[in-house]
Amino acid sequence: MLGKRLSHLDSIPHTPRVNNQIPDLNDATLDHELLSVRLATYGLAELQMEWKLPALADQLFRNPDYHKHVRKHIVKQLKKQRKLYEGYVPMKYRHYTRKMKKPGEWGDHVTLQTAADRFKAKICLVTSFREQSYIEILPHNKNPLREAWLSFWSEVHYNSLYSSGDVPTRQYRKKHWLF
Repeated sequence: MLGKRLSHLDSIPHTPRVNNQIPDLNDATLDHELLSVRLATYGLAELQMEWKLPALADQLFRNPDYHKHVRKHIVKQLKKQRKLYEGYVPMKYRHYTRKMKKPGEWGDHVTLQTAADRFKAKICLVTSFREQSYIEILPHNKNPLREAWLSFWSEVHYNSLYSSGDVPTRQYRKKHWLF
């Protein structure tokens, strides 16, 4: 289990936020190299994903195709617990929830906290941030019932994490309407 192997890492408190800046190409390249070194140091490997919600679905349900289910429950949680999340959203909250409901809309740190709360999961991020390699996102007022491990290439991309050598080799069929 990844949690036991990496229990020595110090995490920082998570503050949900919506990020509006993507690093420039030079910073992104350096960040990716740093993330690759960290993953190798910790004996981790990534299962490459298109975006965050399939990575989260892979960790929570062992199937990235459940990303629509994950999105639906994140949006329900956002609507149900508005007071908990709206202070972190830099736009009209109604617009934010409508935006997050759209398929393909990128998630953010707020949606990660929402997912942790909804699925009662500790979400563990191994990051490319220079000053912090590990972030834990804990559910509010609940003990986590499961863990989800993701790599986080700072403000660029998320992937599902496994121990090196344990990365599943899956081939997903494209939906017939995507041909």
